[in-house]
Amino acid sequence: MRFLVFQHIACEHPGLLRGLMRAQGIAWDAVELDEGTAIPPLEGYDALLVFGGPMNVDETRRFPWLSGEVQAIQDAVQRDMPYLGFCLGAQLLARALGAAVTKAPSPEVGVMPVTLTPAGRADRLFTGLPSELPVFQWHGDTFDLPPGAVHLAASPLCPHQAFRYGRAYGLQFHVEVVPEMVQEWGEVPEYCASLEAVRGPGAFAALRDETTASLKTFETSCQTIFGNFVRLVGESLR
Repeated sequence: MRFLVFQHIACEHPGLLRGLMRAQGIAWDAVELDEGTAIPPLEGYDALLVFGGPMNVDETRRFPWLSGEVQAIQDAVQRDMPYLGFCLGAQLLARALGAAVTKAPSPEVGVMPVTLTPAGRADRLFTGLPSELPVFQWHGDTFDLPPGAVHLAASPLCPHQAFRYGRAYGLQFHVEVVPEMVQEWGEVPEYCASLEAVRGPGAFAALRDETTASLKTFETSCQTIFGNFVRLVGESLR
């Protein structure tokens, strides 16, 4: 298998998925969109993984490449190509499917629970996981559920935490993070400002400790979700 990876900032990369892809013999090509890397044709790739970033999906004047990325995601969906998007990757999928992406009622930052809906508990992506998952959150935007999408997970502050459209999945939350990533996020001014606005000055050390304490849980969830996704990719190739 060969996966295509979209990244929007160096510190938001596949994280735990790197080791999982290596272990399963999956090759991948990373497109550093913020560095001007061109999006290659989707032919030759078996799935598309899209990760997070500090930008809003509608900041196309500041980040012109967002328009081309949304078009590529639309192309992937039309091909019924397996897609897995985290945080901004979920918001971009929602936008590509015609849904609004707006400011959340309140930012979510830290290790927080999300609850699977009845459809989420029955969905193959979450097979083997409990109905409530501790996940890592760091976002200020949320999205409407796209027409025709299946609602898979919710949280008290942002009810649209995960959805599926065909073989495309959008997860507002993270399970792929490792402590080193959080350390790097703490060095991004936009991220630090949002963290301190929600949790006050000096919150970064506590956030890093929360992530470290929850790493085993993230690893289990990430292994399960990604393993289920890879099986879905395999079925799409038959």
